[in-house]
Amino acid sequence: MGTSIRVFSPPPALISSSKFLLPPTFSVSSPRAYKTSSRKLCRHVIRSSKFGNFLDLKPELQPEYLNFDLPWFEPASDRSRFDVIIIGTGPAGLRLAEQLSCYGIKVCCVDPSPLSMWPNNYGVWVDEFESLGLEDCFDKIWPTTCVYINESRTKHLNRRYGRVCRKKLKTKLMEGCLSNGVIKFHKAKVWKIEHREFESSILCDDGNELKASLVVDASGFASTFVEYDKRRNHGYQIAHGILVEVDDHPFYLDKMVLMDWRDSHLGNEPDLRVSNSRFPTFLYAMPFDSNLIFLEETSLVSRPVLSYMEVKRRMVARLRHLGIRVRRVLEDEKCLIPMGGPLPRIPQNVMAIGGTSGVVHPSTGYMVARIMALAPVLANAIAECLGSTRMIRGQPLYHRVWNGLWPLERRYTREFYSFGMETLLKLDLEGTRRFFDAFFYLDPYQWQGFLSSRLSFQELVLLSLSLFEHASNPSRFDIVTKCPVPLAKMVSNLAREAI
Repeated sequence: MGTSIRVFSPPPALISSSKFLLPPTFSVSSPRAYKTSSRKLCRHVIRSSKFGNFLDLKPELQPEYLNFDLPWFEPASDRSRFDVIIIGTGPAGLRLAEQLSCYGIKVCCVDPSPLSMWPNNYGVWVDEFESLGLEDCFDKIWPTTCVYINESRTKHLNRRYGRVCRKKLKTKLMEGCLSNGVIKFHKAKVWKIEHREFESSILCDDGNELKASLVVDASGFASTFVEYDKRRNHGYQIAHGILVEVDDHPFYLDKMVLMDWRDSHLGNEPDLRVSNSRFPTFLYAMPFDSNLIFLEETSLVSRPVLSYMEVKRRMVARLRHLGIRVRRVLEDEKCLIPMGGPLPRIPQNVMAIGGTSGVVHPSTGYMVARIMALAPVLANAIAECLGSTRMIRGQPLYHRVWNGLWPLERRYTREFYSFGMETLLKLDLEGTRRFFDAFFYLDPYQWQGFLSSRLSFQELVLLSLSLFEHASNPSRFDIVTKCPVPLAKMVSNLAREAI
């Protein structure tokens, strides 16, 4: 649910979700004018599409590029040595660069296409972005959210949910990067990183070599520059999302659908119904008006990963059952997010932030709001080393920055969130429904804090006790029978962290 949560050059299956957005050229305030302007263009497509089937329609809108006059790295005239090199100009890389520039740290951002619009889309809780001063980076906000537990039970959550405007957020971060005059950009792909005692160098595909006291990898899940010393036993969130024009849809315009666990659409699909009972998927929906909606069929977490074609087949059956006829596909989105698993080796010569750093929420897939919050923390740790007169470099630098991002308390809480993911992996559809029925019955401070990764370890323990108290008897049975192994694994990992 999250996204997601990736700006690099991965294979198409790794282009993340986690939560979504209209194309930058699309005006939410006047969707009908947009639709009218191209209605003639798509009539032949409308007539050819099957009822409720979007698979034969191609996305119509193309990504755009930002119009910025960037300060490019010039090999002939610029010094090739920087304080920090950041690989990747996604939200994580740009946010960190913006924060480092405030300290006067000299940064070079390296990316094959620094001005291209991010391929991934993001949905966040509005209060999270507001607390970070990013309240002007939304292009749609829903006053409430809802969760369909089953056909007869719905949870209404009094918490605003917003769709992040990629163009506004990237523009804001880019302007912050440029305002202090200490950042350069280099349009290239990094092939290799080499380390010496007090500096590292990167070799780019254009033949240029750049050096810095610290290299930060913000290039996403597919990166091979960050090392692990444990088996990467991730869970996976897989989803297919489409931004579509439809004849009509049954959802309320003032409510964002966070999860729809109903399965009545599979009544005439026995094979799909059986597989969905064991490895359930839900619908995530953002209604913009009665004819424009973003829809995403999502497997919250599975191991091994659920078949992508299976996800799309379930989505076709769901839309047909809901009476949603897709007239046009404006955008589609293929999502595969690794969740949980071990942290990278701490410390190591390459610093990481973003998907490859372990900050994805192990139980939900959320990442972007947390990245926006953690980048200033990492920037401060870097500035304390490279911005001081002492110039702390080499192993002491790596130790400080890695432990700045992952102090012991944060590692403890991540283990608890991973425990939540391992528990979810063991639940079938009915168990998952019972779990979320109890989860959203908790005090808002608890469930909101869990989803936003802001609870302390002690608060997470109290949340678990409260969850058990409010759970139904069948759900308590699930906890008692299916949690011992994940619990033992968490305790073992915590013990190793404490040593």
